[in-house]
Amino acid sequence: MHNILKITGLEKTYKSGNKELTVLKNISFEVKKGETFSIIGPSGSGKTTLLGLCAGLDDPSNGKVELCGHNLSELDQDQRAQLRNKEVGFIFQNFQLLPTLTALENVSVPLELQGDPTAGQKSEALLKKVGLGHRLDHYPSQLSGGEQQRVALARAFSNSPSILFADEPTGNLDEDTGEKVIDLLFELNRDAGTTLVIISHDLELAQKTQHILRLKGGQILNYSASTSV
Repeated sequence: MHNILKITGLEKTYKSGNKELTVLKNISFEVKKGETFSIIGPSGSGKTTLLGLCAGLDDPSNGKVELCGHNLSELDQDQRAQLRNKEVGFIFQNFQLLPTLTALENVSVPLELQGDPTAGQKSEALLKKVGLGHRLDHYPSQLSGGEQQRVALARAFSNSPSILFADEPTGNLDEDTGEKVIDLLFELNRDAGTTLVIISHDLELAQKTQHILRLKGGQILNYSASTSV
């Protein structure tokens, strides 16, 4: 299996007035195609910053990010956006659905951006798969938090991404709803053969993945294969 994500010597420093704040220091790891991988750590440990760098949403101060065979520092913003549209899926803690679009329209957006003529049919099939076949025409405000995150799951898988980043996917959900969403996430992921990278502070969730990278204070505390998989 080849690497779908390779991080080498990654650092991120922000200037704050005349001081420098180092958020990430000397981070290196690899994620192979088809693996499930967790990045965990307490609040402020640099998890979300690391996610942004991995996905090419931000530039590192030092180091290299290779995503889907591309060195991100060699791509301009447009090329990175094209790479994300084609290869990358995202799931966020706050769902990030478009409030003026129905569930079906939200899921269809990535496919329509790619000019897929079957966007509507594929989106409907995905929503049925996540148990929302009866909610196609509902707007986000008419859906519960769990239902909104299921729409977000369907949207994330709609363009058949090579790699999916899930940032605190259950952060805004109660425990029962969160567990159902996670079961669904792993089920969809297995069916699609996608590489899954979960960012979380939840060790129990992390232990469902094959590998766990622990961050503390912007540095790698340890990196291990999960014992429960």
